[in-house]
Amino acid sequence: MSEANTRVTTGPSAAPKLGRLVVIGLGLIGGSFAKGLRERGLCREVIGVDLDPESRRLAVELGVVDRCETDLATACAGAEVIQLAVPILAMEKLLAELAKLDLGQAVLTDVGSAKGNVVRAARLAFSGQDVRFVPGHPIAGSEQSGVEAANAQLFRRHKVILTPSEQSDEAALALVDALWRELGADVEHMDVEHHDQVLAATSHLPHLLAFTLVDSLAKRSENLEIFRYAAGGFRDFTRIAGSDPVMWHDIFLANREAVLRTLDVFRDDLDALRDAVDAGDGHQLLGVFTRARVAREHFGKILARRAYVDAMHSNDLIFVANPGGSLSGRIRVPGDKSISHRSIMLGSLAEGTTHVEGFLEGEDALATLQAFRDMGVVIEGPHHGRVTIHGVGLNGLKAPAGPLYMGNSGTSMRLLSGLLAAQPFDTTLTGDASLSKRPMNRVAKPLREMGAIIETAPEGRPPLTIKGGQRLTGMDYEMPMASAQVKSCLLLAGLYAAGRTAVTEPAPTRDHTERMLRGFGYPVTVDGSTASVESGHTLTATHIEVPADISSAAFFLVAGSIAENSELVLEHVGINPTRTGVIDILKLMGGDITLENQREVGGEPVADIRVRSAKLKGIDIPEDLVPLAIDEFPVLFVAASVAEGHTVLRGAEELRVKESDRIQVMADGLIALGVKAEPTPDGIIIDGGNSLGGGEVWAHGDHRIAMSFSVASLRATAPIRIHDCANVATSFPNFLALSAQVGIRVAEEGKS
Repeated sequence: MSEANTRVTTGPSAAPKLGRLVVIGLGLIGGSFAKGLRERGLCREVIGVDLDPESRRLAVELGVVDRCETDLATACAGAEVIQLAVPILAMEKLLAELAKLDLGQAVLTDVGSAKGNVVRAARLAFSGQDVRFVPGHPIAGSEQSGVEAANAQLFRRHKVILTPSEQSDEAALALVDALWRELGADVEHMDVEHHDQVLAATSHLPHLLAFTLVDSLAKRSENLEIFRYAAGGFRDFTRIAGSDPVMWHDIFLANREAVLRTLDVFRDDLDALRDAVDAGDGHQLLGVFTRARVAREHFGKILARRAYVDAMHSNDLIFVANPGGSLSGRIRVPGDKSISHRSIMLGSLAEGTTHVEGFLEGEDALATLQAFRDMGVVIEGPHHGRVTIHGVGLNGLKAPAGPLYMGNSGTSMRLLSGLLAAQPFDTTLTGDASLSKRPMNRVAKPLREMGAIIETAPEGRPPLTIKGGQRLTGMDYEMPMASAQVKSCLLLAGLYAAGRTAVTEPAPTRDHTERMLRGFGYPVTVDGSTASVESGHTLTATHIEVPADISSAAFFLVAGSIAENSELVLEHVGINPTRTGVIDILKLMGGDITLENQREVGGEPVADIRVRSAKLKGIDIPEDLVPLAIDEFPVLFVAASVAEGHTVLRGAEELRVKESDRIQVMADGLIALGVKAEPTPDGIIIDGGNSLGGGEVWAHGDHRIAMSFSVASLRATAPIRIHDCANVATSFPNFLALSAQVGIRVAEEGKS
């Protein structure tokens, strides 16, 4: 048979067409493989081989195969693909029998869950022969077994791992890959040794533990009482102890080297846990338990290329904002994101235990929290905004096991790069697709001047790889553009750098880092536009009450200003003077905004903000206010679109490198709603005063764009459908609920 006979050809469904498929071993996996391909019409003939007469009879009766053969040579004559689905310890004997036959150009593949022994057996059996063998492992199963449980949909949305070698036939590999994909499987290719080690940890070890636990408890004298009072957790954990003992006996023997390595590591961890219990070391126990609690979700989000809370169900989540409405009531928006980030960072590096209240439980701040957990910091929570951080001191961080995943958070990546530049260990910072496009040279270049070794992807994009063990030297740095993230990054690096680190900014930016460093007892000098620190001091644990985020409040400040007959109070909002540009700009436009109950909490000024409806007018936005409102401009563009006259923004080129190009994306959306908006390289010109129409706009995965167009609906004449809103969870998890509470008519599409 020529190689061309096994190529994938195009039929009515662009499916591979085979002549004869032979499946040896008609259990659940082999039967499901045969049945799935047969039902899809991908093979002219499906032949089954099995030692059990009843299995052969049922396979034909249930439509799993076309016919069965008892003689291996007869079955395999003229076969194009031969699937080996026998128990793993029977594989060596089967391969030896197949090696005696003339298989022509048939492609052999298998379904064993350990690959090393199968590959070795094939190499031994076919020594000197040219065999087209593609080892495979479908990670799928069922509580049922046998050919009667064969399910054509069994592999749908399950992983199948193929383990080709460098010598593998590419056409054979492509064919086997295509067959599994036709069954709906998610196919990956992996090195044999790596596969066996991964499966030893994720599948084989859990089965071993379940079998052992049940056996151990069953042998005890009070076994009946133990099983009588076992709760759901016990049943869930031990469910897999009901698996086929013979099959798992074979697997453990076949993959014993990898299983032993994994078991040794686990035994060491178990011994450490026993020692902690014996010593009454609650801190050690808390560390294990807090890390374990979030581990499944953490790694799941990384694999899904998402961040740390479910981003509201899907990537193309659509908000529908219905027109009109007025606002009333008193609300408290979520905690300040900038302060939440810094509370985790400085609390982790402090001596003692730091308690945080009002922590923002959005994806970005959770990315920071997870990074410090990965570096050995024990952190309890968050629970209803409360977080307890057991600090390890400035030199107590430990090397993470792998890359630190920042999700969508530029703040996390930029600030952490400063802290990590001076650590004794190497680190890599990664993020999702959006973060991976954002510029990081603005922190990498000055850190390199301090002595850091940092590698980036092309054009200074993430991932960032930071070489540990570097001695940093303080410096005087004049920032080319105003950025609180760059300033904070360098000040945090300065905690470790020899001498004095001073950062001079061209315009004021938020000063949360300076304030919080002082709150933790670390001296910071601020002289005009220059902030500086010296190394050699310590951070002391403290209590932090995070004020409500003025960036989140901004959506309701604009909403209350543009909706008719509205009056709204926003409680406990941070009014740090480096963040109040949105209030200043709205007041210049004629906004009716008053600050009430002003006070200071944990070094940060806060107030209740009352906003009433007002007739806004267009203005030239003063450039000195631009850095103080940089995150609030998307919703300020909405205010400008309903204000009488022109609004002109200049000096805001920073907006083009946020989660999206906020100048262009907002201009596109406003134009789609009938607003005259002209983007410029560093700003925008908006001709306001007319009603907004309805229509379709795209948020491009940017949470602030999505929320801004939700606010725009208050002055629209028809519904606005806003695409790609999933990332609202990054900064404002309860935005829709609060909007409904005060009178903004926005909801997920399909929900009231």
